Amino acid sequence: MKLGIVGLPNVGKSTLFNAITKAGAESANYPFCTIEPNVGVVSVPDVRLNVLRDMYDSKKIVHTAIEFYDIAGLVKGASKGEGLGNQFLSHIREVASIVHVVRCFDDENVVHVDGEIGPLKDIETINIELILSDVEMLDRRVQKTQKQLKGDKTLAQELELLERVKKVLDEGLSARTMDLTEDEEDFVKSLNLLSYKPVIYCANVSEEDVASGVENDYVKQVRQFAESENAEVVVICGKVEQEISELEDEDREAFLEELGLRESGLDKLIRSSYHLLDLISFLTAGPQEVRAWTIRRGTKAPQAAGKIHSDIERGFIRAETIAFEDLKAYGNMAAAKEVGKVRLEGKEYIVQDGDVILFRFNV
Repeated sequence: MKLGIVGLPNVGKSTLFNAITKAGAESANYPFCTIEPNVGVVSVPDVRLNVLRDMYDSKKIVHTAIEFYDIAGLVKGASKGEGLGNQFLSHIREVASIVHVVRCFDDENVVHVDGEIGPLKDIETINIELILSDVEMLDRRVQKTQKQLKGDKTLAQELELLERVKKVLDEGLSARTMDLTEDEEDFVKSLNLLSYKPVIYCANVSEEDVASGVENDYVKQVRQFAESENAEVVVICGKVEQEISELEDEDREAFLEELGLRESGLDKLIRSSYHLLDLISFLTAGPQEVRAWTIRRGTKAPQAAGKIHSDIERGFIRAETIAFEDLKAYGNMAAAKEVGKVRLEGKEYIVQDGDVILFRFNV
C-alpha cells in the first residue's frame, strides 16, 4: 500500500515523514527542500501476531507494511509547471491514497508560503491543481472518445460519463465528490484521476493542542470540509510524533500516557488508511513465522491465497480457517478443532479480518 504525503511547503510534511519512518528525510524551513519523493516503509502494528508467535513458538513475525512517499511541496500553478509541479503531479499518480498534511497551528517562526495560516485556502490550492491536471487529461480523453464514437456507437455511454466527470471538475469540485454506480466507479477509477484518489486530511497541530485533546478552529474547518468529500481526518502533532519516534518501545507508552494520548499519530494514520481503502488483514501462522497479509474487504479465498503466491491461487483446493479470537480463546488449533471452530472453506468464501488461514492447494 503506497500513501503519498502532500501539502504546501512548510506545513510539516517532512517532519511527519521523518517521525513515522525514521528515514531522516531532509526537513527545512524553505520551499522545495524535497525534490524527489523520499520513500519510507512502515510496519503495520498488529498485536494478534504476538499472540500467534507465542502460540506457535514461531521464529519470527512478519508485519504487513505501508510505503509512505514524501512528495515535493506544491505551489499555485503547479498544473502549469510552476515550482516542481509536473514532477509532483506524476508522483501522486503512483500512490493509492493521499495524505494531505494541513497546517493547523500558529508559529511566527515557521513561514507560511502565503504569509498567513488558512487551512481551507491551503486545501483549495492543492485540490485545484489536482483538478486542473485532471481536466487537461480528460479533455484529451473526451476528444479521443468522440472520434472513436463515429465508428463505435457503444462508446456513447462512456463519453457521457467522461463529460459528466469533466462538468464536476469544471465546477472546481474533486471527482471523489461524485455519486457513482459501482460500474461507473470502476471506470472512473481506471482513469487514475488525481482528484478521485481517496484522501486523509492530516491536521498538523501544536503540542499544546494535541495534549489538550480539544480541536482548534482550524481543525474544525478541515473536518467540516472533509465531510463534503467523504474524506478522513487525522489530528497529529508532527513534533510529538518526532519525539515518539526517538523513544524505545517500552518508553513510548509512558510518553503517550503522560500526554493523555491513547495512541500515536502513526497508529491513527494507519487505522484511517485501512478504513479509507477498505482493507483488512488475514493471518498465517507456523513454526517458521507468523505473518499478516493485507487484502481488500470482500476478497475471496483463492485471491487471498494469491497474495502469498500465485501457485497457491492457481491450485487452490480449500482454506482451513479459524477466527483469531476463537483460536486465542481455545489456546491452540487442536483444541479449537475439537469444538468445531476450524472450518473448511471453498472458492466462494469471503475472507474476514483476523482469519487465521492454512491454504490447501495442488499444482
